[in-house]
Amino acid sequence: MSNDADELSAVLGQTVTAFEQALADQSMALQSQEIGTVTYLGNGIARAIGLPNVQSEELIRFPGDRLGVAFNLDPGEVGIILLDGSDALKSGCEVQRTGRVLDTPVGEGLLGRVVDAKGQPLDDRGLVATLERRPVERPAPAIMDRAPVTIPLQTGIKVIDALIPIGRGQRELILGDRQTGKTAIALDTILNQKDKDVICVYCAIGQRSAAVAKLIAELRDRGAMDYCIVVVASGESPPGLQYITPYAATTIAEYFMEQGRDVLIIYDDLIQHARAYRELSLLLRRPPGREAFPGDIFYIHARLLERSTHLSPKLGGGSLTSLPIVETEAGNLSAYIPTNLVSITDGQIYLTPELFQKGILPAVDVGKSVSRVGGKAQLPAYRAVAGDLRLSYSQFEELEAFARFGARLDESTRQTLDRGRRVREVLKQDAYNPVPVAEQIAILLAVNQGLFDALSTEQIAEAEQIVRQKVTELLPDVCQRIRSGEKLSEGDRKALLDAAELGLEGMRKDER
Repeated sequence: MSNDADELSAVLGQTVTAFEQALADQSMALQSQEIGTVTYLGNGIARAIGLPNVQSEELIRFPGDRLGVAFNLDPGEVGIILLDGSDALKSGCEVQRTGRVLDTPVGEGLLGRVVDAKGQPLDDRGLVATLERRPVERPAPAIMDRAPVTIPLQTGIKVIDALIPIGRGQRELILGDRQTGKTAIALDTILNQKDKDVICVYCAIGQRSAAVAKLIAELRDRGAMDYCIVVVASGESPPGLQYITPYAATTIAEYFMEQGRDVLIIYDDLIQHARAYRELSLLLRRPPGREAFPGDIFYIHARLLERSTHLSPKLGGGSLTSLPIVETEAGNLSAYIPTNLVSITDGQIYLTPELFQKGILPAVDVGKSVSRVGGKAQLPAYRAVAGDLRLSYSQFEELEAFARFGARLDESTRQTLDRGRRVREVLKQDAYNPVPVAEQIAILLAVNQGLFDALSTEQIAEAEQIVRQKVTELLPDVCQRIRSGEKLSEGDRKALLDAAELGLEGMRKDER
């Protein structure tokens, strides 16, 4: 018995000693915490007092774990934009500082997911597995950290790849009236990045939930979600969340760019972003300017799009290509937000309702569209085949408008019109049907050399499919050389034309 008592006494002594040591290790210190009071609650904003040391863009915590961002730092109060619904909040409730700026999760775990700007999942697939968070507002890369745009980003859309090429690291604006196919061009570009090692980030700002759900379903059905991340702030979301969403999506994209990878980001659309910012600014009593937009409306988009670039080799050589979308009203390109974005970006793709109504899809107005950078990144085969196509196509459109007056036309003008109509038919393309580079080259070469001149415009689509099939079957080595960026030799040009002629000859025999 004495031995057991001795052992028990020793164990108790060790326990007491350990407990005393633990107490000694605990440093008791008072920590101050600023807790403020909400004095006003509006639609998407709040005002609070009692936070004298709060910093700009600091996260503020509301009851129920709701979040806001300090936006206006006035002498007597703080203007806060809300990132969550305000239904359960009321004037007089307590708020507290968090000591950190707004951030978002980044990492490989986001691939294939649908999230909001805070990293909360919206796809019913559980929590997002990420290990790192980064601020949504980050400085753009310095000039000396950037490299020239030299590598093409193929969209799979013939009229864009041939006439308005886009390079990796470029910012190309897509603008046009509603329902003219702006999002369809962006979606086709995403689908064309399959097996090209390009990460795609689609940022939906103020869009209808049904439209976003339809786009996500298309991406899933076509196997594109494996390399996509969708960041959503729907039209029902608070304006504060719509405002920060494009910055959060860019932070997510920059994570992959800084790893040396190529990333494509689509902002759909920035007119909704500008309107959300205008709403917040007016509610917080910031001075309005033109069209009631605040004076820094240009800056909010400039600092966003400047983050898209091609990094220099010493920083990994990654790239972030952005395709911002903006909606125009009645084709008004000189409106405030469209002109701002045209001046920020490296070119624009303009879609017109007139072409859309005629069934010319994609409805790209070649005359008003331009790429200020991508021509330097275009594959050599395109430059050899489509070098003069843009000019000749614009001349055709002017001649066609003139010919409507019923003037008598000479033979060369009639030939130009006939060739132009066939080029237009060739440039037509169905949605969700991207065309590989080599097949585009073969089609453009065939129409330029007059192989389609003997066909009616109704036969062009069938002839195009036959040419694509023959080139793929008979000339895999030529296709590979074109994809790898080699120049189009005379032998390759002749081989492509021979394959196209062979396919068209078979088509004529079948008709006979």
